[in-house]
Amino acid sequence: MLKSCRQTVVTFIIVSGNNETMTQSRIVCSVPLSKRVWGWYFFDWASQPFHTLLITFIFAPYFVTVAAEYFVSTGVDQQVADAQAQSVWGMCLTICGLIIAFGAPLLGALADSSGRRIPWVFGFSVLYVLGSATLWFTLPDGSNIFWMLVPFGIGFVAAEYALIFVNSQLPSLGSTEEVGDISGSGFAFGYAGGFVSLVILLLFFSEQSDGRTLIGIDPVFGLDASRREGTRAVGPLSAVWFVIFMIPYFLWVRDDLTVRSNAGFRQALWMLGNLIKSLRRQVSLSTYLISSMFYRDALNGLYSFGGIYAALVLNWSITQIGTFGIVALVSAVAFSWLGGKIDQRIGPKPVIIGAIWVLIGVCVIIVSMSRTTLMGLSFDAGSSLSDNIFFVCGILIGGMGGILQAASRSLMVRHTDRESPTEFFGLYGLSGRATAFLAPMLIAAITAATGNVRLGVSPIIGLFILGLILLIWVSPKGDRTA
Repeated sequence: MLKSCRQTVVTFIIVSGNNETMTQSRIVCSVPLSKRVWGWYFFDWASQPFHTLLITFIFAPYFVTVAAEYFVSTGVDQQVADAQAQSVWGMCLTICGLIIAFGAPLLGALADSSGRRIPWVFGFSVLYVLGSATLWFTLPDGSNIFWMLVPFGIGFVAAEYALIFVNSQLPSLGSTEEVGDISGSGFAFGYAGGFVSLVILLLFFSEQSDGRTLIGIDPVFGLDASRREGTRAVGPLSAVWFVIFMIPYFLWVRDDLTVRSNAGFRQALWMLGNLIKSLRRQVSLSTYLISSMFYRDALNGLYSFGGIYAALVLNWSITQIGTFGIVALVSAVAFSWLGGKIDQRIGPKPVIIGAIWVLIGVCVIIVSMSRTTLMGLSFDAGSSLSDNIFFVCGILIGGMGGILQAASRSLMVRHTDRESPTEFFGLYGLSGRATAFLAPMLIAAITAATGNVRLGVSPIIGLFILGLILLIWVSPKGDRTA
């Protein structure tokens, strides 16, 4: 790996298909590459609490339990209320996914036509912080639950859009053989950030049923446990965390080895159109985008509804779900790092296949388990076996999920043109969100049809299998050597 980069400027002219000219220049900064890599890692560290605290382990379970209680107060029974709460959350994720899907490719093209990514990351960071901080106002009586989905959606979309630009910087951080290790280490570092933020929240903020935190103290800063202010602080905490830990990113990461031009919106559309047309000649890339569309949607569904499953099926408290999250995150850190090393040795495709098979097995267990049974076998009264089994599932979800995401990013690099990486990662973002509505929609539909929250998770298995089958036609080294 290069240790540093020189300050170089090269200007040239490109003539597009519509005879318009665009001046471009390559900029290579003087920031040491090792520091740039660490700055890039810090985005994962800074942004991970949104996924860990808000989407999976704290805010989502809090939201659905509050929503379910609100629906019960309107006169419906508990089972129907649970299903309605899960459906509302699923619809929110569906709408966010569609916004991300339609916007991601165009944003990637605009960034590549201008050669600038940092300003985009900064702009979406502002929206991320505002959206996260506003979640403080999600009241425990459920009176404003629908309004609070708006700031959540803004923060979610902003986080995903920023990730497109950050992912597109990966090819400039190392060789094709090195990016797997870098990607895996980045995810491991990010999950470590999620772990630390979750521990802080559980120890000092989130209240249990007795009004005390996990270590037996009142929520800090005089937060009122009776109004769930300790748990509601998850939004502002995620925002402050992001502001602090994005500082290394903005200090050390530059728009290096990218293309700057005077191209605008029209040229961006032209570039995007050409890229989409070229997919017909890039069989491996096209198939990979479709494959990852299904299995990443399945993984996101598993993440998004895992905490909800624990709350509604196993009747876990927020603190129990948070503790479960700690276990999953420790596993994610270790396995993401290990997966990166394996990726460097054998390549990302075998790593992806192995992770998917493990996650399919986990999903089968989750669907076939209730509070008192597993695959038709009953537990003794008062048994904690279902809790212990789900904790093991959490270890595997965290570990294999981390490996799957890191290896997928690494395999995308092998299919990416280094001249326009943001465009390609825009398509990657599109494939990750084009069917983002599918898992929530299917989960909501099956839940409504069966009246069973547990069985509602079953469509995730089918999505994983579809992705696995399509991987057969994906070259492990990309279209360049397919």
